Amino acid sequence: MRQVPLVRNVKAVVAKRMMRLRKTIALVGMMGAGKSSVGKRLAARLGAQFRDADAEIEKAAGCPITDIFDRLGEKAFRDGERRVIARLLAETPHVMATGGGAFVDADTRAAIKEKAVSVWIDAPVEVLLARVTRRNTRPLLREGDPREILERLLAARAPVYAEADLRVESENGPHAAAVDKLIAALAERGVVEGA
Repeated sequence: MRQVPLVRNVKAVVAKRMMRLRKTIALVGMMGAGKSSVGKRLAARLGAQFRDADAEIEKAAGCPITDIFDRLGEKAFRDGERRVIARLLAETPHVMATGGGAFVDADTRAAIKEKAVSVWIDAPVEVLLARVTRRNTRPLLREGDPREILERLLAARAPVYAEADLRVESENGPHAAAVDKLIAALAERGVVEGA
């Protein structure tokens, strides 16, 4: 498994000033990792637009993701997800949260690698479990023990997530710390100007 740079120990708080995003930032990782929460905060700090791929899929389909899974199955959902993410990647640079399985799809992963900077928001199973069991809106968790399903999915997906350009750990603390680490790493890579 390729080692993904782990973002750690930001020495100073990143200054809050106008920054310019040179490329779309695609947040990838497991359900419950904090992609949407971190993404919203990151976009606000960067003065960029935030797009949630799952929300865009629901808007395009006219129904919740659970209904898509129930009526059409996971394959149909992934097909729609692939199309929606391709559309979002064609837009001006923004911060995008993807669904937990999006980066696992080879075509979606290739599109993200070509047109965005990918960031793996990595969280331990205990944190994921605490976050995803608050609501029953995760189709993949409705068919068994959530812990076992999360552990199995994470074991299968982690090597793929490791292909992301950056990795940020998401603990059970404030998302602002993850955002600070992420902005510093993006500035170092030249993705953010003015940081």
